[in-house]
Amino acid sequence: MQIFLNKIAFVTGAAGGMGFRIASDLINAGARVLMFDIKPRPEDIPGSSGQSQFVQADLTDEPAVAAAVKKAVELFGGIDYLANVAGALWFNRDKSALEIDLDVWDQVMAINLKSMVHTTRHIVPHMRERGGGAMVHFSSTQCLRGDTTPQDAYQAAKAGVVAFSKSLAIQLAGDNIRSNVIYPGPSETPMQQRWESSPDARVATATAIPLGRVGTVEDMSNACLFLLSEKASFITGTELLVDGGLQAKP
Repeated sequence: MQIFLNKIAFVTGAAGGMGFRIASDLINAGARVLMFDIKPRPEDIPGSSGQSQFVQADLTDEPAVAAAVKKAVELFGGIDYLANVAGALWFNRDKSALEIDLDVWDQVMAINLKSMVHTTRHIVPHMRERGGGAMVHFSSTQCLRGDTTPQDAYQAAKAGVVAFSKSLAIQLAGDNIRSNVIYPGPSETPMQQRWESSPDARVATATAIPLGRVGTVEDMSNACLFLLSEKASFITGTELLVDGGLQAKP
């Protein structure tokens, strides 16, 4: 079903993993999509050539984001949806705040939180022109707990995403613009490449999840498209756990 026919979306992190699946599912559901990523354009983008535009640029570069938003509006006529999916988890450099290189801290914050400020501030005016819209921002279950092997910058940034989204939800409700968060649980994505060299760790993770498996990009896309769609028209300022029940465990 083309439930997003005549709708326009801006998706970050769209060259792979969750972002690519979300962009692809939106295209297959009738939307036109501006796909943004620092990585190169993927070869298997679905739909016709007129349904998507790929921009390779850095989300931490605000002028580049502004230019991409302008391109989306020029090509497609506006923007209805924003999926802030891009993020970075640097296992080898992100560590306890007691010892992390503060330049690394600033970089992780810029990628995982400030980049969402860039996209939002340039896209919201176009949502207002369209009479409303919806945003989904990706956080992480990692920000809901402590860790014996901490990635403090990532966790703090992802917690900031939640606070930012709630603030936007209240600020923009009068404009009929909704803002929600997804907490992905452990999932089979490029961010978890460490599982390729440690299959036992993947099995152990799956075993710890009540539903008995790790998440997939399809799981995350299904949740994201629901929150963007009119089926979620009375949902704003909230968070959706997509973690197989992991956070419900005592």
